[in-house]
Order: sequence, then C-alpha cells, then structure tokens
Amino acid sequence: MIIRKLKKYLAVALAGVMTLSLVACGSGNDKGEETTKASMETSTEYVAQNVKVAAMKGPTAIGMVKIMQDNKEGKAANKYGFTIAASADVFTSSLIKGDVQLAAVPCNVASTLYNKSGGKIKVVGINTLGVLYIMENSYTTSAITSVSDLKGRTIYLTGKGTTPEYTMRYLLKSAGLDPDKDVKLEFKSEASEVATAMMISGNSTVVGMLPQPYVTTVTMKDSMMRVALDVTKEWEKLNGADNTVVTGVLVANADYYDKNKVVVDKFMEEYEASVNYVNSNVDAAAQLVEEAQIFKADVAKKAIPECNITLIKGNAMKTKVSNYLKVLYDENPNAIGGKMPDDGFYVTE
Repeated sequence: MIIRKLKKYLAVALAGVMTLSLVACGSGNDKGEETTKASMETSTEYVAQNVKVAAMKGPTAIGMVKIMQDNKEGKAANKYGFTIAASADVFTSSLIKGDVQLAAVPCNVASTLYNKSGGKIKVVGINTLGVLYIMENSYTTSAITSVSDLKGRTIYLTGKGTTPEYTMRYLLKSAGLDPDKDVKLEFKSEASEVATAMMISGNSTVVGMLPQPYVTTVTMKDSMMRVALDVTKEWEKLNGADNTVVTGVLVANADYYDKNKVVVDKFMEEYEASVNYVNSNVDAAAQLVEEAQIFKADVAKKAIPECNITLIKGNAMKTKVSNYLKVLYDENPNAIGGKMPDDGFYVTE
C-alpha cells in the first residue's frame, strides 16, 4: 500500500518536472525568436551600393566635392564613380540608359532629356541657382546700374540658341529694349572667349555676360573689370524669389530611382552635407575643387560665395524649376524640349 502511494507521488512529481521543463523550453523559444528578430532588424542596415555620378566641369559640380573626397577616403555611404565632363553631352545618353544613375545638369537640359526620352529621368533637387553676371570696364564714363542702361551696347556672351541667350533676351525685353535693335548681341563659343574679347576690345561700350567662376578669372586678371549687374537679382526684381534663375539640378535615372529610392536618399543626405561644407569652409573646399580638376583653388576660393551652391528639394524645388522653365518656354519652347514637363518630372515626396 505504501509502495503504491510512493509510486503515485513519484508520478505526480515527474509530471510536474516535465511541465516545468516544457515551460522553460517555451520561454527559451520566445527569447530565441526575439533574438532572431533583432538579428533580422540589424541585417536591414544600409549597405553601400555602387553608384555612377556625373557632373559638368563648373559650378554644378562644386557642391559635391566633399562627397568626392569622402569617397576617396572610403568614408562615403556608397561606392561612387564620378565623371566630371566639359559638356553634359558626354554622359546624357548613359544617364538615359541607366549606366549613370545620378547627374548634375543644367535645368533646361534636364527638361529636354525628360521630354525627349519619354520620362526616363527625374529631377530630385536644385543644386545651383544663378551664376550669370554682366560685366563692364570700370573706367567707362556711363556706368551700368540697370538693364535699361544696356541700350546701345555690344554684349558679348555665350550660348546662342540656349539658356544664356534666352535669359538675356528676357531681361532686355522686360526692360523695354528690343534685343535685335537696341543692342548688339555678339556670341562666342566659350566663356573664356567672352572674357578675352572684353579685355582686348578697348571699347568702353562693350559689356559681357559671364558665368562664375569666369567672372572671378576676369577680375583677377584685369582690375579694371567689374560686375555691373547680378543677373539673378535682376530676374528676381521682375518675378520675385520663387521665380528665380535655376542653373543646375540633380537628376536621377527614373527606373533606378523607382527601384533604389533609399540609395538616392542616402546620396541626397551626403550632398546636403557637402553643400553645407563647401559654403561654410570655402578655403578647404577650394582645395577640393582643384583636386577634382574643376578649377584652380585661388579662383574657386573667390568664386564659391558667388556661385549660389545650394540644395532645394520637394515642392519648393518644383515651384522654382517650373517657374523658370515657363520663362524659357515662352522665349523658345525648344529651349526646354518643346513643352513644359509634366508632374512625373519632379520628385516632391
């Protein structure tokens, strides 16, 4: 009888032990699941990607020089391959095909590419505002203080049939001048030719419209040359700050953007930091500009504060770009690819 009771107690005790063991195992599984979940979350941390980036050799490339330096030192978020070219034509076909994923291009070029490719690029931000300036010889007896003062002048400029010409014509007409009668527009193939023509003309009625950093180059070589008008300020006098000159934009291959938004966002974070660095550390940034073979450091040092390097995104970007393109469209639809781009052109989220 006693033995029978002992067996019963042992059976109950054994069942209790087994129950406790099962509970303990279950608790261990919960912890294991939590550990696995934490591990999975850790595994979703950003992984560097190979990204090809292109820009023109000028102000539109200056804003990214800190990223270029970080990339050399292995500190960038991605593994970037940079192309800095004299003309956007060098890389636009690669951008459309997706061989180049991100690029800095003139605003009207971006619109033209979008329209002609059927929407194969997107603009993700403004990276450069106005860089054009009207210059004159400072010894002239009749100094230029407004656009209307250009009447009767010979104006040297680049870009026949492109943005500089349409910008000049717009400003002249807004000041009540006839671009074909009241002034003489003398086109040169390169900004350096405009600078040379101004300096050797010996004619006090000659003026030139130049972009930075060529403005700086001219003033460094000839102290008698001065900036008469800031084209951006003259434009904004007519339209307000929301309708300003937009020189350059950052664009992405549309298919790449749709599939790799997180990569583009990471680049934009780095670009914003780079812009802030360039604008806040001009001396150091000028050295990086020279190392990137964009301009000499002494020129870059004086030019950077006048280059309007920036980063404007979202709806503010869309407003400024669309307003600027509308002015160019009204001057000549071909300047932006024949029509105003639709909403698919803009990344606003």
